[in-house]
Amino acid sequence: MKQITATGQTVKEAVESALAQLQITEDRAEISIVDEGKKGIFGIFGSRPAVVKVSVIIDPIEEAKKFLQVVSKEMGAPITIDVDQSGKQVKFVLSGEKIALLIGKRGQTLNSLQYLTQLVINRYSKHYLHVTLDAEHYRERRNETLVHLAQRLAQKAVQTGKQVALEPMPSYERKIIHTALLENKKIKTYSSGEDPHRHIIIAPK
Repeated sequence: MKQITATGQTVKEAVESALAQLQITEDRAEISIVDEGKKGIFGIFGSRPAVVKVSVIIDPIEEAKKFLQVVSKEMGAPITIDVDQSGKQVKFVLSGEKIALLIGKRGQTLNSLQYLTQLVINRYSKHYLHVTLDAEHYRERRNETLVHLAQRLAQKAVQTGKQVALEPMPSYERKIIHTALLENKKIKTYSSGEDPHRHIIIAPK
């Protein structure tokens, strides 16, 4: 966090000096008064300047957006970003002509970007924020694909009497599989292995 100490004849002047040096407005500043100062006799003798500390308040969501803009530009796929925040849940929706580059095979690039964006946003946030990255409704389509996959492999496990191992997936995708098969009394699901190779096993009961 960028912070400076400034002085002035009054607290107001000291704050104005600090804001000018930081090139920010007061609504983006965190101000603490170190010394209110003293006018002294005739405003000269025994006077003491006011001292303030002013810090720049960094918006974690804006920092995350900047990170995504820089990375996407470097990848040759510039984007526009819409943000939807609900409490501690922050969803970034990306769109652009070359959005497929940011999605990657089976969403692997998007998942990596989501992980890095979560690190960036929580570096600046006072409270932990959970990030979801989506690109032109990819997550919705992927969720549907995972549900169909889960149902098909569960049927295979029941018919063959053998357990079926799925490919490694991030935790939220594994949760989709577990949830999709929760009501199926003929099979059980559990996770195996360590990240990034952790995967789901579908086994007949």
